Amino acid sequence: MTKKHFYNTTLFLLFFLSVVAIPRIAFAVFPATEKIPYSDFKKLVQEDRLEEVLLSSTTIKGILKAEDGQKVKKIVTTGKIDDPDLIKNLEAHNVKFSATTEGGGSQYISLIWFIPMIIFLILITRMRRGTTTGLMSIGKSRANVYIDKDTGVTFDDVAGVDEAKEELKEIIDYLQNPQKYQRLGGKIPKGVLLVGPTGTGKTLLAKAVAGEAQVPFFSISGSGFVEMFVGVGAARVRDLFAQAQEKAPCIIFIDELDALGKVRAAAPISGGHEERENTLNQLLVEMDGFDTRKGVILMAATNRPEILDPALLRPGRFDRHILVDRPDIKGREEILKVHCKNIKLGKDVDIKVIAARTPGFVGADLANVVNEAALLAARMGKDTVGMDSIEEAINRAVAGLEKKKRVMSKKEQEIVAYHESGHALVAESVPGADKVHRISIIPRGISALGYTLQLPTEDRYLLTKSELLDRLAVLMGGRVAEEIKFNEISTGAQNDLERATDIAMSMVREYGMSEKMGPMTFQDGRKPQFLDLGFRKSRELSEEVSKDIDGEVKKIIFDAYTRVKSILEENKYRLEILAKLLLEKEVIEGEELRNIISQNVLTPKKESPD
Repeated sequence: MTKKHFYNTTLFLLFFLSVVAIPRIAFAVFPATEKIPYSDFKKLVQEDRLEEVLLSSTTIKGILKAEDGQKVKKIVTTGKIDDPDLIKNLEAHNVKFSATTEGGGSQYISLIWFIPMIIFLILITRMRRGTTTGLMSIGKSRANVYIDKDTGVTFDDVAGVDEAKEELKEIIDYLQNPQKYQRLGGKIPKGVLLVGPTGTGKTLLAKAVAGEAQVPFFSISGSGFVEMFVGVGAARVRDLFAQAQEKAPCIIFIDELDALGKVRAAAPISGGHEERENTLNQLLVEMDGFDTRKGVILMAATNRPEILDPALLRPGRFDRHILVDRPDIKGREEILKVHCKNIKLGKDVDIKVIAARTPGFVGADLANVVNEAALLAARMGKDTVGMDSIEEAINRAVAGLEKKKRVMSKKEQEIVAYHESGHALVAESVPGADKVHRISIIPRGISALGYTLQLPTEDRYLLTKSELLDRLAVLMGGRVAEEIKFNEISTGAQNDLERATDIAMSMVREYGMSEKMGPMTFQDGRKPQFLDLGFRKSRELSEEVSKDIDGEVKKIIFDAYTRVKSILEENKYRLEILAKLLLEKEVIEGEELRNIISQNVLTPKKESPD
């Protein structure tokens, strides 16, 4: 036990004694007394219930005999009355009596209650000096402080965000060589805001900056400032910056800044909102007040920059905004190399192939895939992590846990097989769709009874109108295939229809891809725009315009439906063969699918004249 822990434990014991133990002892030693009339007191004497009587000039105190099972004797008091027969009655009933001074032990009770007050005052004094983490230390900053290399993270541990690393190297260089910039009159940015989707490594980057610069690193979450007590958040902000000034040069890092820095209301609401705004106001004041020449750099991270207060984002506060975006295929490859350092990989593992099969994955997703693959390989008793384990880990991340033991009727399996075959055939028939990687009718996740996995051949940042229409066609393929085969539709296409409607709605309302509506946007502001630092206001639409938008969305979806029905009607024979093979094998890989489609035997045969 350290000296500090021993000291805190001792103070806690003293507090316990003062609040709990000493009062209990006081009640045990000096039990509570009951005041009764003198007539009742004489009855107690006559009934032989008194053991001892204490006489004073103004009061008479009687101690009752203990009854069966009673541990503490009861005390009664009454006023002194001039009664010459009292002494005779006491002697007649063998009651002990004696004279006592005024108060009868009250001075001892006062002393016992005075001791806890002294102990409590000592505790409050210690708390104010900051020696305990009690009530008076509630306004202290709760930031975790890492000194020098205590973060344990350097730029070698961060991959896939090379542009962000280059931007942050200037901060490190300034902290290590401030004279290099000050001699030319340059000022380092006061604040650096890391923005990007969740899981891309913003917090990891901040720790790496502190680890590379070898300076103290104050880390705290935005929600760690606000408590139920009014004024605590602002006090913690002041305390955090005061500590940082003492340990300069250093870095202050506020994670999840959006929890603290949301846009302030025009008319503040009393309660929690007002307290949060007071905390934000104090942060703005502190950012204006500290001097970067002392080497205090403020860093923050958020994945919701669109809701931050504009006062935080202006020059002079968070001067520099650094995007930490989703990694491309090369970035994913570098991230996988970092996470595979301590993994025993099999000879069949190709990191480039894994990077190609994980489009859209961020660093946290890739770390989870590698870890899941290692756990799966260990569960199966393998010596190394093979490509099959990594494939299964990717499938789990994309579609959920495989449920081979789920009991499905033969009819439902048939519907799912034709549904997924319809998706796959349309995806291979339209030019703008991603290639099919795998088809499966094994249930996965919460509600997926099957899935058709498509993988892009390259990273895409723009989509053309024809490519969006091709994606719409692929989504409609499952429902149309059910309709062609069974002349009936099921609920299995619910998610497909939802995604198709979203795409069509975005084409009309956001992308200006409707001939009737023209090159206009009708964004209503409800959907948050990532990295849109402006604040989009809701646009009121007339009934006529809303009706036209709904009509255009319906037209796009019905045109896609008609197109898909034509494609599957022409390939009905292929649909039958593929669905039957899928029912037999349950899983078909992309290459096998393309071989089946290209075989001459699957081409619809013409009827002979005979």
